[in-house]
Amino acid sequence: MQNLALVVFPGLMAFAIFSDLLTLTIPNLVSLILAVSYLAFSAWLGTPWALVAMHVACGLVVLAITFILFEMRYIGGGDAKLASATALWLGIENLLEYLLVFSIIGGAVALSIMTIRWYDHADRASSYRLLARVADKASNHMPYGVALGTAGVLLYPYSTIWRGLAGL
Repeated sequence: MQNLALVVFPGLMAFAIFSDLLTLTIPNLVSLILAVSYLAFSAWLGTPWALVAMHVACGLVVLAITFILFEMRYIGGGDAKLASATALWLGIENLLEYLLVFSIIGGAVALSIMTIRWYDHADRASSYRLLARVADKASNHMPYGVALGTAGVLLYPYSTIWRGLAGL
């Protein structure tokens, strides 16, 4: 069970990153498994219910905020759900760091994709299946899941699950 707890979060994040990069979608099942597995691992580790409740509240607040961003068409629905599921795992104690790291990575990803789209690189990049969707000059979609997932993996060692597994 301990090994499973160590790989579920990063494995699902990697899947979300590549899914968003290749298809510009993040399956709902990824966020659902993240949420359920957080609750299961927290129970298995004996995490105090008050702390679990705080993490759930953090995830719900992030879901509410990202739902508004989704309604305004700034982000996709999969991004909103992935951000809230990640906030559930990281909790309020890591939320500001998550937002900062996500913003930096997201900015770099967005600038890279805009550079590919704005210049002649888009024609060459679209010949590669991996880059075809993100190189589409007519698209205004950004694979924010790349930044959300990468930031989540980078901060995972600071999560209560990781610290519980390490005995901290």
